[in-house]
Amino acid sequence: MQIKAFYDNRTYTLTYAVYDPETHDALVIDPVLDYEPAAAHIWTESVETVLDFLKEKDLSLRMILETHAHADHLSGSQILKKRYPNAQIAISERITTVQRTFKKIFDLPDDFPTDGRQFDRLLKDREVVEAGSLRFEVIFTPGHTPACASYKFGDAIFTGDALFMPDMGTGRCDFPAGSAQDLYHSVHERLYSFPDHTRVFVGHDYQPGGRPLAYESTIGAEKASNVQLPYHRDEATFVEFRTKRDKSLAAPKLLFQSVQVNVDAGKLPQPHENNIRYLKIPVNVFRPEPKGDLELQDI
Repeated sequence: MQIKAFYDNRTYTLTYAVYDPETHDALVIDPVLDYEPAAAHIWTESVETVLDFLKEKDLSLRMILETHAHADHLSGSQILKKRYPNAQIAISERITTVQRTFKKIFDLPDDFPTDGRQFDRLLKDREVVEAGSLRFEVIFTPGHTPACASYKFGDAIFTGDALFMPDMGTGRCDFPAGSAQDLYHSVHERLYSFPDHTRVFVGHDYQPGGRPLAYESTIGAEKASNVQLPYHRDEATFVEFRTKRDKSLAAPKLLFQSVQVNVDAGKLPQPHENNIRYLKIPVNVFRPEPKGDLELQDI
């Protein structure tokens, strides 16, 4: 098994291709569809880079894995599936919780399904999945969102937004239905239960201090030196830190655009009668402490 990383510096997102060079089977994790909000412009540069790699290596795409319904980029899964129609788009079965939450926020049509049927496969916790010659275990790691999952291929685990590089820490937990308590247990009791040599591939890298891009760590390194959740840190201390930290953060720039697409398995809204697609932007949805009649409250 080999791993190829792709970095989108606009959203700081890592996309991964996991592949078997002998059988040519491949999976892609967390593909990105490019979107510029000021002009509402969508293009496919990032996902085309992945497609070019698959073609160059003569790989057969078996599955497209989403670690969660991302709030910082649109998923490129439908572009991949258009090129590889037999590839399955898969996500945690708990995506239904996120769909129900955002169906209300976006006032989606009554017939918008919240049973996850938009995805080809809903994955269960601890399920072992075979995709051609590739095999991985599904490990639910909620906290950043209630539907986060990590994927373990042999000695490598892809943690999405649950666990970042040691100098970055963990994902935020103020997404609707997110939970710092859940994230603590996901990392401490699930991810940290693997051998120290287990390789960790993260979902984002924000290059703190201007350091070079880094996306591969180990469980041992995370346990020893993760700045937010080392192994010895107790739950109360982490939850207090994470909650205070999240209150200071601005909402993700593409929060509403991303989530309404991603809960629908990366499908863009259907065109209106004028043949134009529209994304909904709710106003003043998350306002725990109002600061003014027209001021949006950061999440």
